[in-house]
Amino acid sequence: MQFFYEPPKPDRLLAFGHAMTTITPQEKAEILSEALPYIQRFFDKTIVIKYGGNAMTEPELKEGFASDVVLLKLVGMNPVVVHGGGPQINELLDRIGKKGEFIQGMRVTDAETMDVVEMVLGGHVNKEIVSLINKHGGKAVGLTGQDGHFIKARKMYLKDSSDELLDIGQVGEIESIDPTIVAHLDAGDFIPVIAPIGVDRNGESYNINADLVAGKLAEVLHAEKLIMMTNTPGVLDKEGNLLTKLSAKRIDELFADGTISGGMLPKISSALDAAKSGVNAVHIIDGRVKHALLLEVLTEQGVGTMIRAK
Repeated sequence: MQFFYEPPKPDRLLAFGHAMTTITPQEKAEILSEALPYIQRFFDKTIVIKYGGNAMTEPELKEGFASDVVLLKLVGMNPVVVHGGGPQINELLDRIGKKGEFIQGMRVTDAETMDVVEMVLGGHVNKEIVSLINKHGGKAVGLTGQDGHFIKARKMYLKDSSDELLDIGQVGEIESIDPTIVAHLDAGDFIPVIAPIGVDRNGESYNINADLVAGKLAEVLHAEKLIMMTNTPGVLDKEGNLLTKLSAKRIDELFADGTISGGMLPKISSALDAAKSGVNAVHIIDGRVKHALLLEVLTEQGVGTMIRAK
């Protein structure tokens, strides 16, 4: 059986940004008024956004995301962007004749692949996001965990079904994150845009899953929200139905029966860890919906799954 998902179209709410030009001035004023309680609630609060999926590859969605981030900053919130770049990495690997490999949702990263990761994430993708945000009136600054060694990493090993350790190359897990650089940028009204590359005590670079970086960063920054943008409506059950709210207990059940698997494993694990560590709300949202970020932050009409510790 196939399940088809049509992104929601709350027409009045999509008027944020540049989505609509046909509504009346009165309707525009009403929409802005409806956003006021959320602007007040989240004023001066940190919102960590994991940026990925189609929102990073489709031109209209990229422009919309950049304008949404700028709007959140201008109304007094502190957005921090952590981005992935899997499709762009795969594209460059294909061009050099190298096939990407994944184990348990993690990219196997040998030395050659790590060079590609640094080139794509720390270079092209990061600079493009920074440029788009600045184009829309923001003040974005691009970083990797190598800058000031603010993301300390150590080599990650996975376990197979027999509990044997699997070496997946220069893939790291987070040892610590120093929030000082990000805090200084926030204080200066800059928008940090962070590529998920860490470094160990010997200066060795590691590819870190962007979901893990976003989750840990939300913890150390004591963020109000962690928002993860994906190419799905949120977390789905085995019948393809959207699960709008999940607790730790329910997530453990979904792990156990295989409902959550593959690339969703690190995403949901890091989301749950963030919720357990004090992040007030964690959201998995559909980045294919125009202005999904504004819909999640400034309205009651969320577009995905909310995860809480209890």
